[in-house]
Amino acid sequence: MIKLYDEGVYLVNGREIVPKSEGQRVEAITGKTGRAAAREDAWKGTMAYSILKSHNTSGNMKQLKLKFDAMTSHDITFVGVVQTARASGMEKFPVPYVLTNCHNSLCAVGGTINEDDHMFGLSAARKYGGIYVPPHIAVMHQYMREMHAGCGRMILAPTPTPVTARWEPWRLERAEENW
Repeated sequence: MIKLYDEGVYLVNGREIVPKSEGQRVEAITGKTGRAAAREDAWKGTMAYSILKSHNTSGNMKQLKLKFDAMTSHDITFVGVVQTARASGMEKFPVPYVLTNCHNSLCAVGGTINEDDHMFGLSAARKYGGIYVPPHIAVMHQYMREMHAGCGRMILAPTPTPVTARWEPWRLERAEENW
């Protein structure tokens, strides 16, 4: 059964707690500290907060500047990612960067027919220190789960939706109308 709540719900020691008002304190014991948490501070006890805090290099949790543990992209996007990074002055990938293919690109283009992109990916991995995974060895999702995912880790994967991955002239016409 699904329950809908208008406000946040806390799960403390396996028990749901629904605060009645903004300033109300959660009455149950929270975590190992033995303290009750104010609603405004309870978000600091979440897994998401601890992961974001450990990856934030700005020192300010209101103005995040995140450093990821690894990055991946597939053959439809890694050419643009690498070209943009190189044009911005990159000389080496700052984190492990996996260049591979995606199951969507295998389906969308009828298989790995974009061999020139794969050669570009291989040469970029060699030149800038990336990890190249050839077609038909693994897809990015599987590879990243097995090789780079882990508790408290953050992975960046810039991937377009299938709509933005292909040329659509009507978008340009609509953009010109709006100008």
